[in-house]
Amino acid sequence: MSATATTEPEHGPKPSGAGHLVPDLLAHGLKLVLIGTAPSRISAAAGAYYANPQNKFWRVLFEVGLTPHLFKPQEFPALLALGIGLTDVAKKHSGVDASLPSEAWEPTELRARIAYYSPQVVAFTSKRGASQVLGLPTGKLPYGPRAERLEGAEVWVLPSTSPLGHTYFQLEPWQALAEQLKKGAGSGNSPQVGGVL
Repeated sequence: MSATATTEPEHGPKPSGAGHLVPDLLAHGLKLVLIGTAPSRISAAAGAYYANPQNKFWRVLFEVGLTPHLFKPQEFPALLALGIGLTDVAKKHSGVDASLPSEAWEPTELRARIAYYSPQVVAFTSKRGASQVLGLPTGKLPYGPRAERLEGAEVWVLPSTSPLGHTYFQLEPWQALAEQLKKGAGSGNSPQVGGVL
């Protein structure tokens, strides 16, 4: 898989990344796109996803077998070679979810990115991000796969790896997603990428 996104007529115009605090990591043909809420202040300053050393994200990806080794936050571009992309619902603001202004949330823009790149599976890395995009209260969003699709992609909701949610963290939904990807979730006709998924 090439790390360079290709422009294909059926995808329409490429969504703009102007003003994003951390760049999208997206390309056509991805198996999985992990969708965060917004970069933390530490991540925004580092220009890298999940850069807070207390965030479990990178350890969880490794523990469940989505990466072959424990990545450092600055290595995030290497996920493309594994068929994994990253983005956020709020790309132009940073901080904890509760401190984000209402205009920070950009579900329409997120949907445009997902429609353009057409990943097989999208997984929200928190209920708050999923709530903002799917239009459901967090209490009505159990962890795991969802019946509805997002712009054609299979949808999962995962527990947040943020240090603020450590008392509620569960590894099992992350493990279930990794197992499903290894079995060939999504459209089922794409080859497994990078030998890890």
